[in-house]
Amino acid sequence: MRCLGQYNRRFNPRLFFMSSAWLLPEHIADVLPAEARRIEELRRGLLDVARSYGCELVMPPLLEHLESLLSGTGHELDLRTFKLVDQLSGRTLGVRADTTPQVARIDAHLLNRQGVTRLCYCGPVLHTKPAGPHATREPLQFGAETYGHAGLEADLEMLELALDALRHARMSAVALDLADARIVRGVLGDASLDGLRLGELVAALAAKDHAAVRELSGVLPAATGKALLKLMTLYGGVEVLAAAGRELPVHPLIHAALDDLAWLASHVGATHRDVTVGFDLADLSGYTYYTGARFAIYVPGASDALVRGGRYDEVGAVFGRTRPAVGFSMDLKAMADLTTGKPRRAVIRAGWGEDAAQRAAIRRLRDEGETVVCVLPGHEHEAEEFDCDHELVGVAGQWVVRAL
Repeated sequence: MRCLGQYNRRFNPRLFFMSSAWLLPEHIADVLPAEARRIEELRRGLLDVARSYGCELVMPPLLEHLESLLSGTGHELDLRTFKLVDQLSGRTLGVRADTTPQVARIDAHLLNRQGVTRLCYCGPVLHTKPAGPHATREPLQFGAETYGHAGLEADLEMLELALDALRHARMSAVALDLADARIVRGVLGDASLDGLRLGELVAALAAKDHAAVRELSGVLPAATGKALLKLMTLYGGVEVLAAAGRELPVHPLIHAALDDLAWLASHVGATHRDVTVGFDLADLSGYTYYTGARFAIYVPGASDALVRGGRYDEVGAVFGRTRPAVGFSMDLKAMADLTTGKPRRAVIRAGWGEDAAQRAAIRRLRDEGETVVCVLPGHEHEAEEFDCDHELVGVAGQWVVRAL
């Protein structure tokens, strides 16, 4: 009995629950005031930047029927999507892991416009597994999409919007990597691989794993395997495009992709001279998702690309409309970790009181856009998140603001 009592004291379920009730799941965290302020400043600012380009804000739901979230280009998100059963309908629901399929549904099915539509969004997504060792499973995803224009003008506009968003966040030493999903399709030509083997080949190309690429391309024609190996060496500056034109197979898809990349790079270089433009033709992130030019943007301090985007013309096909589409997304939590945020706004301090004139003065100041923090009784010694440089005081029967 003594041993059993020791066991019960050590593993008491109630005590265990009480001691762990404050713990959150792995890679899930609360956002505390200082970080929340930086994130909210970024959210407001980036939505204003997107609006300056003509983007309209949409707010898709966090939950949808699973087949809608994973339709078409969304299938690659299957393993990253949390699933649950709807207690009302009995159908399987998914918690979105990416907002782009939802925005495509809105464009194709709800707005149903004929011309160009520019949309933006900002909201949480949830991942079953983190993207990296220190990544959150609940990113705050900001993004923008343009539908209805197949020309490179739309690609350039979304790329410039992404760069302007980083400039708004005061990001420096920005590096832009360009690639195109059509290049590997052109290299493969008429050769076919099953979905699993193709996915492994794409991952090996992106990882520059020569041995894996050589093994996986063993079932392909010798010239195709040689071109795939060569593809992994094609990264660097603008000279990469000329080398690719010489050393990759002659194919319409490859020719069109190289021309488009050169056009985009020249226009970005002309207007964003502080951005380093490079090419990595074997970087096939999102290969099954993108249909044309794609880009990744890197900044110092980030372990991976902070922004990813490109052209995905098939994104709305499953919803009944195949519309040209191009866009990008980024995680504002990751961005906030790389910024210092704006200086804390100086505010006005006021003592708590029941004087009607004082309370009217506080309301008037707040209506004028000032922040007034009332110090509650007994808490005068406590520090606050705001820098108080003025205070509201009573002078000769009037309530006035004076410097501290």
